[in-house]
Amino acid sequence: MNQSPNPTLQGARGSEAGLARVLIANRGEIALRAIRVCRDRGLSSVAVYSEADSDAPHVWAADHSVCIGPAAATKSYLSPGALVHVAKMTGCDAVYPGYGFLSENADFADLCAQNGLKFVGPSADAIRTMGDKARAREVASGLGVPVVPGSEGAFTDPAAAEAVAADVGFPMLLKAKAGGGGRGMRIVREPDAFRAQFLQASREAEAAFGDGGVYIERFFDAVRHIEIQVMGDGRGGAVAFDERDCSVQRRHQKLIEESPSPAVGPDLRARLKEAALKLTQGIAYEGAGTIEFILDVKTGEFFFIEMNTRIQVEHTVTEMRIGHDLIAMQLDIAGGAPLDPALADHVGRGHAIEFRINAENWKNGFMPSPGRLNEWLVPQGEGIRLDTAVYRGQRISPFYDSMIAKLIIWGETRDEALARSRAVLDGCRVDGVETTIGFHRRLIDHEDFLQDRVHTRWIENDMSLESLGGA
Repeated sequence: MNQSPNPTLQGARGSEAGLARVLIANRGEIALRAIRVCRDRGLSSVAVYSEADSDAPHVWAADHSVCIGPAAATKSYLSPGALVHVAKMTGCDAVYPGYGFLSENADFADLCAQNGLKFVGPSADAIRTMGDKARAREVASGLGVPVVPGSEGAFTDPAAAEAVAADVGFPMLLKAKAGGGGRGMRIVREPDAFRAQFLQASREAEAAFGDGGVYIERFFDAVRHIEIQVMGDGRGGAVAFDERDCSVQRRHQKLIEESPSPAVGPDLRARLKEAALKLTQGIAYEGAGTIEFILDVKTGEFFFIEMNTRIQVEHTVTEMRIGHDLIAMQLDIAGGAPLDPALADHVGRGHAIEFRINAENWKNGFMPSPGRLNEWLVPQGEGIRLDTAVYRGQRISPFYDSMIAKLIIWGETRDEALARSRAVLDGCRVDGVETTIGFHRRLIDHEDFLQDRVHTRWIENDMSLESLGGA
């Protein structure tokens, strides 16, 4: 299940949140983690679950559990009215959204507030502002944070967009105004292809997010994805932690994250954190968030691309280096506790790498692999953390995200972390479903990864699955 990292995590100033009962509006490992933090904080927890998750560990772990609907997420975990109804019915005073589902839904945050529930996260206004890529870009630029050259707004009309495209320059990236994860995103290299690609991106954005607006920005062929974990108190106070490198991606989905980035030195790190703080403080942000940048590996320039107004899957990488519990900080801040001013001078220790273990057949195009988990064994020991909510004999559902665990490895140096990672990945025993463990084991021995020659399109452009033993 959720195994504690090494060293012991601490919360904000060690003070308990001024809350009493929290609805955990999520599932899987993040729900289980939040429930355990609530218990550590002396808070009561209420879990929600779909009919497909009736045997999930977060259901057993919470003080109270309520079935919220059928397997389909739209009728359960994505039902704002049902979640608020359960929260009120069970006497909750707060809602913890985790990541995914409704965690970045401003209307849900508003609905919580209208019903006297504390949304554990930023204000609805902050979510709306930073969730709109054009608006976020405008705010960042106004605060002196460098942004990627691009359009000042989003477009639904291809003719209007085409008129701006020439000024932005080719190649360019079309990005959905209202979403992420690669949906509504297209690379356009030549003017003749612009209109067709724009229409495709807009239709996809409309289908995925209910908003066909598309934003245009300059495209860089080889960039690193660098992000800064921030925590704000909602009153202009904030802290920023060392960067995470999330450049190893496939189709815009992160596979491995590590901190510190092999591509970032002390001076660049200081500038990235300064930029992240400007933005976090400038919008009086509350709770956990992540400021994402691209780093041009040729010039060393970095540009703001977006802010995730929630905790992220890979926050554990930061926790392993700083020894503080970011989920506990979220709850403490939501309850009115101040940030510990000493965190501003905190320096991360060692090197941490996270491997996302998905129930996917990586040798067959990363196809989902639901089924019964007949064997599940991951080595334990110093510098090893496993965040999961699966167990041997459990049926892995086809209805939700395929990630079944996060394996986070720490070492004094990158070489030590990689050596420990090899031993742990070699020692994993899984049967009944296909996983990405074999992919990770081979990837960390790839010469480009070892020599720090990766970028966000490295897997698609420069690495073949054949080189790893895949299809």
